[in-house]
Amino acid sequence: MLDKILKTIIKYNMIESGEGIVVAVSGGPDSMCLLNNLIEINKDETIDLKFKIYVAHVNHGLRKEADDETKYVQDFCNKNGIECFVRNEKVKEIAEKLKIGTEETGRKIRYEFFNEVMNKTNSSKIAIAHNLNDKAETILMNIIRGCGPLGLIGIEAIREDKYIRPLIEINRDQIEQYCRENNLNPKIDKSNFDNIYTRNKIRNKLIPLIKEEFNPNITESIKKLSVITEEEQNYLEKIVNNIYEDLVIEDNKIVKSDIEDVALGDLKNTMPNKTIILDLKKFNKQDIVIKRKIILYTIRKVYGNVNNIEKIHIDDIIKLCKRNIGNKYLTPHKGIKIYIKKGKIFFTA
Repeated sequence: MLDKILKTIIKYNMIESGEGIVVAVSGGPDSMCLLNNLIEINKDETIDLKFKIYVAHVNHGLRKEADDETKYVQDFCNKNGIECFVRNEKVKEIAEKLKIGTEETGRKIRYEFFNEVMNKTNSSKIAIAHNLNDKAETILMNIIRGCGPLGLIGIEAIREDKYIRPLIEINRDQIEQYCRENNLNPKIDKSNFDNIYTRNKIRNKLIPLIKEEFNPNITESIKKLSVITEEEQNYLEKIVNNIYEDLVIEDNKIVKSDIEDVALGDLKNTMPNKTIILDLKKFNKQDIVIKRKIILYTIRKVYGNVNNIEKIHIDDIIKLCKRNIGNKYLTPHKGIKIYIKKGKIFFTA
C-alpha cells in the first residue's frame, strides 16, 4: 500500500520535501488509510521525502455518532503527535438557512475549513482521501446526468496545484484490507449505505450489478476511459488556450464604465471581483466545439470552477453571442454573469 501511494505521489508530483500538508480526516477507512500512510512515509528513513502533517476534521452534527468520530480522530492524532484542527457545525440548520442541500452545504464548509487550516499552518497542499472507486462512481454519475467529455475524467489526482489525492489509484477493497491489517479500526459512516443519495445508489446497486452481469473489473475499465479522456482533453486544452489568447481583450480587470452603462439590473450596483472580456466577432467565427471549450475555459478562469455549468447553459451563451443582442445577460451560475456589449463578451464573477 505504501509503495502504491508513494508512486502516485511521485507520478503527479503531489508533495515536495519541506511542505506542510493538511490532511482531511473524517475518521473513515479512506482518510485513516491516507493519514497512516503519510505518517509511515515520514517515518521511513529510506524514503527521501519529509513533510509536516496537519489534520483537519469537520463534525457536521448530522449523526449521533459524529462526536465519537471526532474523538477517535483527535485521539489518533494525539497518539502520533499530529496537530489536529476541528470544526463543529450544524450543517442541517445552515443548509436550511441557505436553502441548499445538506451535501452541498457540508462540502462547502469542509473545503472552506481545509483552506483556513492550510493558511493558518502555512501549508501548501490539502490531501483528500478520494480513491479509485470514488472516481468510477463520479464518472458514472456524470454519465447518468448527461455530461460532456470533461465529466469522463472524474476526480482528478491533483487540482489547482493544491488539492491532492494520493489514494486515487487504489481501490476501496485494498483500503479496507489495509485498515484491518493495521488495526486502525476506522469509523464507518452508516449514511453511506442509505440509498436515498444518487452516489450511494451507484455505489451500492449499479456497480455491483455491472460487476455481476457485465464486467467484474468495471472500476479498472472506467479508469482506462478516464486516462484516455484526460490525455485528449489536455491536448485540446492547449489548442483552446491559444485561441483564447487571440480572443481575449481584457483578463481579470474591472471595467466599471462598461458595467454601469448597460442595463443589467442589480449587476450595475454590484462590482464584480473579476471580469474577462472576449472579442465577440472572433468568437462567433469559431467551430461549435471550440466555442463550448472557450466558454468553459473562460468561466473557469474568472470564477475558479465550472461546477453546475451544464450544456444548456453553454448553448444559451452561444445563442446570445450569435444574436448579438445588447443589454441582455445570462446567469448560468449564481456567481457568474455573462453579457454582450459593443462587440464584446463580458464574463463577470
